Amino acid sequence: MPKEIAIVGAGMLGLTLALRCADQGFKVTLFESAPEIGGLASVWQIGDLIWDRHYHVTLLSDLHTRKIARYLGIEDEFEWVETKTGFYTDGRLVSMSNTLEFLSFPPLDLISKFRLGMTILYASKVSDWRKLEQIPVEEWLTRLSGKRTFEKIWKPLLRAKLGEAYRESSAAFIWASIQRMYAARHSGMKKEMFGYIRGGYKRLLNRFEEVLSEKGVEIKLGSKIVAIEPEESGKVTVFEPGSIRQFDQVVLTCSATVAARLVPGLEPDEIKRLSGVRYQGIVCASMLLKRPISEYYVTNITDETPFTGIIEMSALVDRSEFGGLSLVYLPKYIAPDDKMFEQSDEEIREHFLSGVESMYPAFDRGDVVEFKVSKVREVFPIPVLNYSQMVPEIRTSIPNLFVINSSQITNGTLNVNETVQIAEKGFRTVLNEEE
Repeated sequence: MPKEIAIVGAGMLGLTLALRCADQGFKVTLFESAPEIGGLASVWQIGDLIWDRHYHVTLLSDLHTRKIARYLGIEDEFEWVETKTGFYTDGRLVSMSNTLEFLSFPPLDLISKFRLGMTILYASKVSDWRKLEQIPVEEWLTRLSGKRTFEKIWKPLLRAKLGEAYRESSAAFIWASIQRMYAARHSGMKKEMFGYIRGGYKRLLNRFEEVLSEKGVEIKLGSKIVAIEPEESGKVTVFEPGSIRQFDQVVLTCSATVAARLVPGLEPDEIKRLSGVRYQGIVCASMLLKRPISEYYVTNITDETPFTGIIEMSALVDRSEFGGLSLVYLPKYIAPDDKMFEQSDEEIREHFLSGVESMYPAFDRGDVVEFKVSKVREVFPIPVLNYSQMVPEIRTSIPNLFVINSSQITNGTLNVNETVQIAEKGFRTVLNEEE
């Protein structure tokens, strides 16, 4: 009889694990509390369009994502596009998409620009990230770029992503961000080449469902697990409302804090590690428009605005994918207990649209076809000092129970590629347990 394994969570991590386990002959059951698969990479309907709930992009260097797409038979459906980057600073929108634009960047003098460029170049060459996680990010960036550049550029960007928690974050965070974005520049051309799958993540997730079904994987949607308990036999029991099932192995891919609540039988140190992971959440608005608002795929914002940045998907994705319309994301990264989570969608809409109007005087609310808000309280762990020493282990004290999630990303930033990579690493740990 094949070993039975339960995977809790059908995000990209859980889907990848399910695929690998099925390939090894496991009988896999995939539990997902939401009514659809995908997690942070799930899709939804906005107006007449079905597209990604949150913004995603694939880099040429995202080899793990591309490998999964190749396995699913859709790697040739990627489109690769040269994009532009904008900066909104001091009430002005400026382009920063090439060297000449960088040299003319208004907020900084020539020396500050030189130091900023050298900071980015230096960070792209650093390999020992463990030393960096011992250094506060503010200290490191100020030393390399100077106080003015930190205050004018780095600090607003850090606050946009981490809030005031940036004060507790290590230099490894910005190192990982620079490493990934530097890799986006196509070798030789030095141009930003970003990719997307035709049809968006709907296409990828549909293929996942098809392939997993072919391999006999049972996907249980709308299934909220309430507890996990070990048995003397070595099996692990999964409790759902009205259902109890035993498995040879169980893998939790939910957030660390949720895992701590689901398995009270873990050792106190394990509970402490899991529950001690601090997350940053997101409020992300999807805005469907009659016309684009800018030519920039990403607009970084250093001024005070209601949102973190602006992601103009229509600068990356052919507008024919959107029925000739334009799709814009307005993300705001906040702490899980931020009062914005309690605001109504209409309140957020008014707040965000006022911000768009302040940035783009030509913006017309009459162009808004649809406006929809996604709220997620736990998106990515805050990379505090010496974070790698605090990371929960994949193996737990309970035999045949594993925890694999984004909290174990120590030398990267949360994105689909890193998530798939963690799934591959975690799978090897699960498999080795059997050997």
